[in-house]
Amino acid sequence: MAMEVVTEFLMFLKSRKRFWLWPLFILLFLLSLLLVLAQGSALAPFIYSLF
Repeated sequence: MAMEVVTEFLMFLKSRKRFWLWPLFILLFLLSLLLVLAQGSALAPFIYSLF
């Protein structure tokens, strides 16, 4: 289900030529990846305080 949403969103960006959205999408993906990876580490309190 989630993969279908991502695939559809990427197809939307490609078909509508919304190239200016790519950096925003990549930034949101990297931030979410950082939060998921840091969830179980000792750095979690420091990362959460940034947001």
